[in-house]
Amino acid sequence: MENIEKKKQEKRYETYVKQKTPVHSLWPNMLKAFVTGGAICTLGQLIYNYCKTQKLPEDACSGWTSLILVLLSVILTGVNIYPSIAKWGGAGALVPITGFANSVASPAIEYKKEGQVFGIGCKIFTIAGPVILYGIFTSWVLGFIYWLWTIMGR
Repeated sequence: MENIEKKKQEKRYETYVKQKTPVHSLWPNMLKAFVTGGAICTLGQLIYNYCKTQKLPEDACSGWTSLILVLLSVILTGVNIYPSIAKWGGAGALVPITGFANSVASPAIEYKKEGQVFGIGCKIFTIAGPVILYGIFTSWVLGFIYWLWTIMGR
């Protein structure tokens, strides 16, 4: 008797999970990510080209492009527009530098009410911190492997 009741409960739970789990369509999501990421990269290229028309050196053009894209991302995050872009565009909005800026600005805005130190100071890198940590760690590991490779004379 317990076994039958347990199977009914499992069936109800399975039905509940199917109802609550969002259905994602791979190809439309990939298209949205491509369009969103492409739009961000196109904007970056436009900024870069404008800097070139102002006769700035390439390093300065790159710096200004990054700076302006990060600034726009933080402003759009502050006025609650970037989260909508990220929700629609998925990885296309989260992978470029604008996504990283959004991941730093979002917790700062969210925890501002808790104060400068315990709010912003403690929470600002909750999302970006692991990205920085694993990026540095991966760079170290790959650098170490490269160093060993060069020592062995390959």
